[in-house]
Amino acid sequence: MSHSEKAAIFNKNEAKVNWHDKALWYVREKRDNAAHGVKGWEYLRDTASKIKGNVLSNLDNYLEEFEANALKNGIKVHWASDAEEHNSIVHKILEAHNAKKVVKSKSMLTEECHLNPYLNDRGIEVVDTDLGEYIVQIAKETPSHIVLPAIHKTKEEVDELFQEHLGTKPSNGNPEYLTNEARKHLRNKFLQADVAITGVNFAIADTGGFVVVTNEGNADMGAHLAPVHIACMGIEKIIPKEEHLGVFLRLLARSATGQPITTYSSHFNKPAEGKELHIVIVDNGRTEQLSREDFRSSLHCIRCGACMNTCPIYRRSGGHSYDATIPGPIGSILSPGKDLTKHSSLPFASTLCGSCSNVCPVKINIHEQLYKWRQIIVKEEPQPFVKKSILKIAGKVLENRRLYNFAGKSARFMLKYAPKFMIYSKLNAWGNARDLPEVKNTNFDDWYKAKRKNKK
Repeated sequence: MSHSEKAAIFNKNEAKVNWHDKALWYVREKRDNAAHGVKGWEYLRDTASKIKGNVLSNLDNYLEEFEANALKNGIKVHWASDAEEHNSIVHKILEAHNAKKVVKSKSMLTEECHLNPYLNDRGIEVVDTDLGEYIVQIAKETPSHIVLPAIHKTKEEVDELFQEHLGTKPSNGNPEYLTNEARKHLRNKFLQADVAITGVNFAIADTGGFVVVTNEGNADMGAHLAPVHIACMGIEKIIPKEEHLGVFLRLLARSATGQPITTYSSHFNKPAEGKELHIVIVDNGRTEQLSREDFRSSLHCIRCGACMNTCPIYRRSGGHSYDATIPGPIGSILSPGKDLTKHSSLPFASTLCGSCSNVCPVKINIHEQLYKWRQIIVKEEPQPFVKKSILKIAGKVLENRRLYNFAGKSARFMLKYAPKFMIYSKLNAWGNARDLPEVKNTNFDDWYKAKRKNKK
């Protein structure tokens, strides 16, 4: 099913779509206010982009440096070429400790590798401890946003879920009550866990340590209570030096939620006494993306979700319509690189307005990359007959001035004088949810010429 078909399902509930749109725009506005409050914001973005560019050009050296320093610190380092190897490594570590209960903090990499179902099939309970992740886990869904995994659910829907799975009382969606009930439930899971799994936000080459950022402290709870901590990271998470960390921490929280900084920025440098610390470094298609010159800067992404919050398509189609681990504009660049046929509709789920590129904290030219994917896809993937035909006709009209002027005049006449039932019919999806502005008799060219003539 294409993105547009899945988006049509989401759009059936107009009230929810409007709410989703406003909720994400509110976060986008918070981001703008936070960014405007930082002197040298653009300098920070430039610096972050250059650091990431340097990392990708020297990725092998930085990864080897990180591994050597991590080993010196007593961390056990594992390498995985793909999702299957990643899952197998994690499972072997769990088997070695006879682990049956795992608590996991938010990690898009483990979502990408489908770690939860892999471990569940082998008799291991995995509990997601980030509140949003926990909500989608008990709803048997996937995250619809990389920072706000349950943003597609209303508080009333969460209330019903908690009544069903946690036995809570009806609260009319009281957020404080629901959060406290989740906290009580998850606290027991933390205390009973055999192993904690976390993601990695930044791995530092010159120290061999890594940083995990959360707003709920759930990564810390898991890692400090369980005897074994497994951290899973993509190869692009590396930064060269600890002094670079401040650049990214200042950008990340402001871009994600408009906060000055995340509540917890936890540094892990070595295992605590009597405990084990493992790190699994995963490729899973990243080196292939690195080899694509036009798309390699997509690996700069620090997973803030700012491009999703600002994207008019994402806000009104929902994250699940992308059918990908990373939805939204950045996901629409990453996903076709993994499976072009399955994700061929995603680069078209954009207005190419450039808002995603404007808010990206590491200055990824997202909308330009989406346009480049479109050029590849129309050559390599079969396109719908109607779409191809319309685009061919549009091409002919746009390259011929007389035809273009005739089409413009005809359209203006039709929009002005044709009966409304013809304009707002089933054939015109645009008219289903909006009215058209008043149509003028002349086009911009005529208006401009008239203005110039009057000036003379």
